[in-house]
Amino acid sequence: MTTDELLAVLRLQHTPNIGDVTAKKLIAHCGSPSEIFNTKKADLLQIEGIGTHVLRGIYDAEHQEAAEDEFAIIEKKGWRYSYFADSSYPQYLKHCIDSPILLFKEGDIDLQNRKIISVVGTRKITSYGQAFCDRFIEDLAPLDPIIVSGFAYGVDIAIQRAAIKHGLQTIGCLAHGLNQIYPKVHAKFVPDVNKNGGFFTEFWSTSKPDRENFLKRNRIIAGMSEATIVIESAEKGGSLVTADIANSYNRDVFAVPGRSNDKYSSGCNNLIKQQRAHMLTSAADLVYLLNWDVSEKETKNVQKQLFVELDDTEKSIYTYLQKDGKQLLDSIALECRLPIFKTSSTLLNMEMKGVIRPLPGKLFEAI
Repeated sequence: MTTDELLAVLRLQHTPNIGDVTAKKLIAHCGSPSEIFNTKKADLLQIEGIGTHVLRGIYDAEHQEAAEDEFAIIEKKGWRYSYFADSSYPQYLKHCIDSPILLFKEGDIDLQNRKIISVVGTRKITSYGQAFCDRFIEDLAPLDPIIVSGFAYGVDIAIQRAAIKHGLQTIGCLAHGLNQIYPKVHAKFVPDVNKNGGFFTEFWSTSKPDRENFLKRNRIIAGMSEATIVIESAEKGGSLVTADIANSYNRDVFAVPGRSNDKYSSGCNNLIKQQRAHMLTSAADLVYLLNWDVSEKETKNVQKQLFVELDDTEKSIYTYLQKDGKQLLDSIALECRLPIFKTSSTLLNMEMKGVIRPLPGKLFEAI
């Protein structure tokens, strides 16, 4: 992108009443961002959905001046950026009608040919949520996915730190400019994130971490990935907004269930109950439902990770189901040399761990 085109995009971003959807309409009609400002207002008013209110102030010099000021900061800081039509722009996000026309970025981000998932949740993470984050990432590590989150308190930072621990790329989507970090206490994690991924934001250096920016930022988290996972949430919260946005984009949503009386499981339980999310009890659920194409080597590695959670009896049953496919309770008991009562209770435990699933006809299969 040339300097003139970048300045034109920044000018569009600064102009009131022109959001990302409208900006894309203008660019499509005129052929390029800079050409918009060489086009008469009467011609722009011919575009469907564009009225005088939208175009009010579009030619004002103050927006060009603001764009030049922000461009100077971008140049000074050495920030990189991705225009929505560029190949470097996140591919999943391109398919979202309201995706940002421009993203600023820093770090070592590589989005090519990668599995990408977003993980969100409460800022007041419990020990249950922390343990799930750690186990989930450990089990997913052999598949090398990219983990996207919001770099906020609680589930966000827990999942991103777990990703770094296991050598996975992680991306933090910020609700402010790249010249600041919120919360400030997370500044100590920035170098590790930049080494293992980086940060995206649509916000200028003048933007503050205001509440509306966090809500706006959530569409980037939901849109960047093929699936959004909610690990813990109360009945209301930003993570549920992200889940709703992901659903609106026709992306898969997963929620980790919890006890009915746990405050920070109520949001997840409601998502599952209302069929707005798949129930997620383990990494294997995600791999199966997303139909990720897993190589034989990766499959063995994932199985090895899952076996950490299984006792000898469970391993025996899991191996049998993996080898011979769907089986009846009686057949499992006979092959594994177990009493029926013990087989039944063991299968229930394995189902709760998310490594097998019951099927119609009293059949069971490994996930």
